[in-house]
Amino acid sequence: MAVIKVRNSGKVIEGVEQVGAFLEEQGVLYEHWDMSKLPQELHEKFNLSDEDKQQILTAFDQDIRSLAERRGYVNWDVIALSDTTPNLEELLKKFEQVHTHTDDEVRVITAGHGIFIVKGEGEIGYFDIELEAGDVISVPEHTPHFFTLMEDRQVVAVRLFIDTDGWVAHPYEEKEQQI
Repeated sequence: MAVIKVRNSGKVIEGVEQVGAFLEEQGVLYEHWDMSKLPQELHEKFNLSDEDKQQILTAFDQDIRSLAERRGYVNWDVIALSDTTPNLEELLKKFEQVHTHTDDEVRVITAGHGIFIVKGEGEIGYFDIELEAGDVISVPEHTPHFFTLMEDRQVVAVRLFIDTDGWVAHPYEEKEQQI
């Protein structure tokens, strides 16, 4: 289950209902999907073949299509990052810069862990959303954020989007960028 850490206050939010309520207030969609649908051999596999990726999409087909219908997403794929990923350090440097998109940034974590750092509304400031398998998040368009890996440095996620052009990262600058 996701855990939220609010940087300004040090507040920690845990539990599906509490995390969901906090993120809803911030305009961020949060769901938790049933990971028992995923074949056991893919629960901890981070170097994926095209066949493995298709198995993930097939396992969650109904959930993906439901989310896509509710939110207008038309394309999806699977991404895997780990220490075996070519140019991982360069990718992480690119991901770890605060930016926005003209489309929602959606991730369904199917293995491993990741952290979205999101700029909250009002006095909240930045908060970390630590995600694990089963967690689904949609950071709204134009919301400043970035993504990074947790200590295990491995994640597999389904990505959903309306238009691939909406995935272009636009640098976000603020006078006092306190992340």
